[in-house]
Amino acid sequence: MKKLFSIVIIILFSQFQVLNAIAGSDGEVEISSKKNNNQQVVKDCFESVNRVTFAFNQGLDKIIFKPLAKGYRKLPQPIRSGTSNVINNLGNVVTIPNNILQGQMKDASMNSLRLIINSTLGIAGIFDVASYYGIEKRDKEDYGQTLGTWGVGEGCYFILPVLGPTTVRDSIGSLANVAGGDAWYNVTVANDTQYFNEADYYLSQLLSGVDFRA
Repeated sequence: MKKLFSIVIIILFSQFQVLNAIAGSDGEVEISSKKNNNQQVVKDCFESVNRVTFAFNQGLDKIIFKPLAKGYRKLPQPIRSGTSNVINNLGNVVTIPNNILQGQMKDASMNSLRLIINSTLGIAGIFDVASYYGIEKRDKEDYGQTLGTWGVGEGCYFILPVLGPTTVRDSIGSLANVAGGDAWYNVTVANDTQYFNEADYYLSQLLSGVDFRA
């Protein structure tokens, strides 16, 4: 039962940043936008329910997430930069396998090099040493995007309470995180050692959302 609960929480956390990405810095979300990056219309099969959930999320964002983001922005720049760097570095453990699955071998090698350099010379990713040496960041990839590359359609668009907009395809892609596709999940949640545990994973996801929201 505890394992099932953890899996559900991880899948939901994997959707957490979507609301922050769409909300932007002012907390305003445009619900009418139902197109992906390729300008393909995504079906809003649950529009009436989505509008109610959307309004709820907007209120929650203004009460909780926006104040958190404002407080975060008041932290010294070195702390915010270090936090962003660590989060971006951890993101590579999901991006790299998806680079490979999408045939982006050059991006996979560059992201792997960034991960190694920043995790070592950059002290667990706090400092972006790789960029200093000219190894620039690549676009983030996930399993939902990989499914799209393989020709899987978006499916219906729906809005999750608190966690925001997603699609059937992206939700299915999130299952890969708990099926071994996310190395950070494997280290923290699946193995739950004395050095890293579930709390570390949840904290990293929460910080990632707040950092993006800020």
